[in-house]
Formats: sequence, structure tokens, C-alpha cells
Amino acid sequence: GQRSSAGGKVTFTMSSDEEFSLVTDPDPSEKTLEGVKALISKHKKQYEALLEDQKDLTSSRDERRDLTTQFKERTKKLTVDLEKDESFYKDEIENQKATLDSLKEEENNLMEEIKKIQAEIKEEDDQNVELKEQADVFCSMPEKKFVFKGLTKNAEDRQEFDMKSHITYPMDGGTALITFEEEDVASSILKMKRHKVELGVECRIIVQAHPVHLMLPSLVEIDSEVCPRRILLSNLPKMNTEILLNKLEIHFSKTKNGGGEVDVCDYLPDSGTVVIVFIKENVAKHLVETEFHEVKLNQTKHKVRVTPFLNGKITNLQTKMSMCPRTVLLTGIPDIMEQETLQDLLEIHFQKNGNGGGEIEAILYNPLGQNLLALFGNTLEEERDEE
Repeated sequence: GQRSSAGGKVTFTMSSDEEFSLVTDPDPSEKTLEGVKALISKHKKQYEALLEDQKDLTSSRDERRDLTTQFKERTKKLTVDLEKDESFYKDEIENQKATLDSLKEEENNLMEEIKKIQAEIKEEDDQNVELKEQADVFCSMPEKKFVFKGLTKNAEDRQEFDMKSHITYPMDGGTALITFEEEDVASSILKMKRHKVELGVECRIIVQAHPVHLMLPSLVEIDSEVCPRRILLSNLPKMNTEILLNKLEIHFSKTKNGGGEVDVCDYLPDSGTVVIVFIKENVAKHLVETEFHEVKLNQTKHKVRVTPFLNGKITNLQTKMSMCPRTVLLTGIPDIMEQETLQDLLEIHFQKNGNGGGEIEAILYNPLGQNLLALFGNTLEEERDEE
């Protein structure tokens, strides 16, 4: 407020919307009725102004309270929404992480599958190469000439592939092996077990009869591959074997003929072919690319057929124990006379029906102190083991 004095008059003023002035005037008119009324009217106006200001302030206060309440509600709502959004995005992130992990796992599985398929493809490619190589080999095998004589059979009667066994059987000293023509005879000898064999006047021996068990192959799988150092020569003329081998070795050892240094040159009498082994590996591969080679033999050039040579490797061998149905083993034979004489006496004894014997196909006696190997084979027609 401000205060001023002049001529005995004091005035108060307020610098606000609620300002009012209080004038002290010793004017004698204030003490009159009119002066009092005027003063009352003036103060009433000031009071009304104050009430109006109070009303405005109250209204402004209420508006601000409402705004505060609204802002609080809005803040609360925004906080709830923010928490919901945070929870949602957190769940979404977890879901995306799970999806990413699943995709990574699927990717790893696919990569493993790809590797597996690539390995299978490589295996198939290797097998195709091997089969192609085998096909090329079989297409270039040595030629065999056949003469058809008009004999035919049903397709069902064709002979299946089979193998012939050649098994060595070590014989102890003082034993003998006898193979009978009939299985029943061998079975009868085995049932009797002990046999008295007459060797002369007042001389006899007692022998024991035992079955013979052999380990036979039941399944054989062989992988064949082209030998990188060997070639097989066929379509050869009939001539002295030594001269033939010398001429072939000389021809195929020359580089101008596509050959190289020869290690071995062998003749195969069962097929009438020749096998040449080179020192270096690439020589054989180069030579088999040309099927026929002109070689000077018997003063004339002869077309010799050159084909790859196959090496075989047993990859699967299954065996089984089998008893020879027609062969028996005799043990306990003393060394009391010459080998041939005692073997003849044993054969005579076991040929007699009265002794339970029968016709003998083969006999082998091994005296004490000696070691022998008996060879057993398989007869395809009778499917029986024999000595």
C-alpha cells in the first residue's frame, strides 16, 4: 500500500484486484448521514468486488483441482497402458526369441539333412563310378567262343551260381580218413564206434570211429576292382609259351607301343591268357583304352586283345560247421607195419559188409609221428562232402 499526507488528509491505496482506498478526511460531511451512506455504499462495492474476486479464485481453484484430477487419472491410465505395453512387448520379445531359436534349430536340422544328403549323393556317385568301371570291365572281358549244339532247357532249370570248397584238414599221427560211397555205411560205422581190425594171424588192433566236422563257407561276398598295374591279354595264337611271353613282354615294355617297364609276365594255362604286371600304375590304364593291339608274333602281326585285370577282395565271409556224411575218422592206429600195407588192410576190413562196411571211395592213413593235410572238396551234383 501507499500512504500520503497533504493538508491534513491521509489516503491508503492497494495495488491489486482487491485494492481499496481508505480516506480519512476530516471533512465534516462524513459525520453527516449522507456522508455515512456514501461511505457504506463505497465499502459495499468494495465488499462485492472482494466476493467476486473470491468467487473467481474459487472457480479457478476448482478448475485447477479438476485439471489435477484429470492429469492424475490420465497419468494413471498412461502408466497402466505403459505397463501393459511393456508386458506385451516383453511377451512378444520372448515369443520372437522362441521363434528364432526354433528357426535356428530347424536350420541346424536342415544343415544336417543337407550334409547327410550330400554324403549319400557322394556315396551314390562313388558307387556309380564303381559300377561304370565294372560295366566297362565286363564289357571288355576276354572273348570266349561257344558252339551251340541245339540242346535247350527250361529257364527254371538253369544252374545257380555256386562255389566249390577246398578245405585242408590236418591229420594227427595214428589216424585214417575213409570216405564211403554211401552215407548209410558211414553212419553204421560211426554207430559201432569201436572196431576190431584183423591184421593177420593172431594180430588185431582196435580203432575208434569219429565223425568229421568241417568249417564250410556259407556266404562269400567279393568286391572286385580294376588293378591299376595289370592287363589281361587274350586272342593269342597257339605257340611256344616261353617265346610268346618273351615277345609280349618286349612289345609292351616299349613306350612307343604305349607300354612301360614290365615287372612280371605270366601265362594262365586254364584260360590261355597272359597277365602282364607293370612297374608304374598309369601304363595299364592307358593300354586298355585301345582294345586291340597289333603285336608281331610268329613273324606276322597278330591282333592281341587287351582288357583290364580284376582284383578280388573278400568283404563278407560267413561260415558254418558241417559234418561229412560219408567220411569217418579212425583213431588209435598203432605203427606196427608199413604204411601202404596197413592202409590196404584197413580198406579191406571196412569194405566187408560183415564188418558193417561197404564200398570205399577214398582212404588216407597217416602213421604215428607224421603230419598230413587231407583235402576236402564239395561235389555239386550230389551236394556231399568227400575226401
